[in-house]
Amino acid sequence: MPSRHLLAAMAAVLAGPAAADYSLTILHTNDFHSRFEPISKYDSTCAAEDNEAGECFGGTARLVTAIEEARTRSNNSVLLDGGDQFQGSLFYTYYKGKMAAEFMNKLGYDAMTVGNHEFDDGPEVLRGFMDTVDFPVLMSNADVSGEEHLADAIEKSTVIERGGEKLGLIGLTPMDTGELSSSGPNVIFGDPSEAVQGEVDKLTKQGVNKIIVLSHSGYLVDQRVAENTTGVDVIVGGHDNTYLSNTSDKARGPYPTMVGDTAIVQAYAYGKFLGELNVTFDDEGKIVEATGEPLIMDASVTEDQATLDRISELAKPLDEIRGKVVAETSEAIEGSREVCRTQECAMGNLVADAMLDRVKDQGVQIAITNGGGLRASIDAGEVTMGEVLTVLPFQNTLSTFQTSGQTVIDALENGVSQVEEGAGRFPQVAGLKFAWNPSAEPGSRISDVMVADGDGWAPIDPEATYTLVSNNFVRTGGDGYKMFVDAENAYDYGPDLADVTAEYLAEQGPYAPYTDGRITLAN
Repeated sequence: MPSRHLLAAMAAVLAGPAAADYSLTILHTNDFHSRFEPISKYDSTCAAEDNEAGECFGGTARLVTAIEEARTRSNNSVLLDGGDQFQGSLFYTYYKGKMAAEFMNKLGYDAMTVGNHEFDDGPEVLRGFMDTVDFPVLMSNADVSGEEHLADAIEKSTVIERGGEKLGLIGLTPMDTGELSSSGPNVIFGDPSEAVQGEVDKLTKQGVNKIIVLSHSGYLVDQRVAENTTGVDVIVGGHDNTYLSNTSDKARGPYPTMVGDTAIVQAYAYGKFLGELNVTFDDEGKIVEATGEPLIMDASVTEDQATLDRISELAKPLDEIRGKVVAETSEAIEGSREVCRTQECAMGNLVADAMLDRVKDQGVQIAITNGGGLRASIDAGEVTMGEVLTVLPFQNTLSTFQTSGQTVIDALENGVSQVEEGAGRFPQVAGLKFAWNPSAEPGSRISDVMVADGDGWAPIDPEATYTLVSNNFVRTGGDGYKMFVDAENAYDYGPDLADVTAEYLAEQGPYAPYTDGRITLAN
């Protein structure tokens, strides 16, 4: 008679192999915006000496090292991108998508979704990028059948294999990309949840039970997609530069953020972090564990020398851009720190006017920018792009938003609150004029705030809603402008402020600098 142990062993054989959990490491980036070189703590250009001093973050050379190390920690890994590789530095201005394609191939990405900035130079440039990369570029919620450059190129979803398991990947792009970028009339964007569910259903019928959405749609939209769909396991996000973390008090939410059975992650922007999510699936494709944390790309991450050498090589032609004459000015444009942080200055008027002019067709009424963002004057005569970049070196982007008249007044109070200290928050404005009293207590210095009204001026209405333009640093709370953080309908990812200013200067012919009394001292 067989022993009890032999019977148990025979039963195990007859039952087949036991189901094993499947582990996957999802490495991810989003909103890189051509930041191939390291950035400062303000997400702007980092000086070489500051990088050597260990004060900078990111850069492709650090990502190369970090991704290689992360892959050694995992049996199965994928590298995904949540969109907006394009736009944000001179590298993009010069190379368009070619440099992004080269380095994404070097890093070994498995897939990315289309961000709105991938359309900044139209579908043709996006197609050139797609023809160069070694991985699929995905977008599920757009009809591209009428766009010749994209109709046979963009996939809604794809399937890849890792460790003998099939992974379904779905792309998602902002519904309002047509308004945010230059996608043209032939790309029609649709509802994200409906598009995702359609692809989930298709993948499920193919026997795929592990599904990842690459979503350039923002943290809130990602949560709605998770709520409104079934079968999505992970959403790798982007678009609103959300920092998720389990350890930082600056995080917008936990990493991952769980909505039902769906794990949502995002890794801020500009290559400052590499997202690393470790997911364990059961045999049915359900997540049984999801843990991780964005890894900061600080000085502790060694820069890969071969990558540094290649970036240096690619940077050489940029000197030509810096030397390119873009405009002419009849007189020197005053932009010194001493003036622009204490009073109306000609450079402040130029930049604020340029900002307002760029978005006036969007109903924007008021421009506010910080005097500390203006870093130099410009001499009379020819103006080079290098000079413009010296004035505006921070790669700040245009931000549009809506807020109350009272909030505008509060913002101006903040702007003049530290004039004695030479603080950079002093407001330079357009479409607006005000008086201020330097002898009054901070918080009660502003008076006579007027908003442009046709050919005249009208007193600001504290209860009314106004549409503003600023730079992304100010809009997100920089220089004490915290009153703008919760503004309505905020969009922080417009064109680079230096490009906007250069183009405005060029349109003026020989530019005549001026001040016109938009900022005065109260009697």
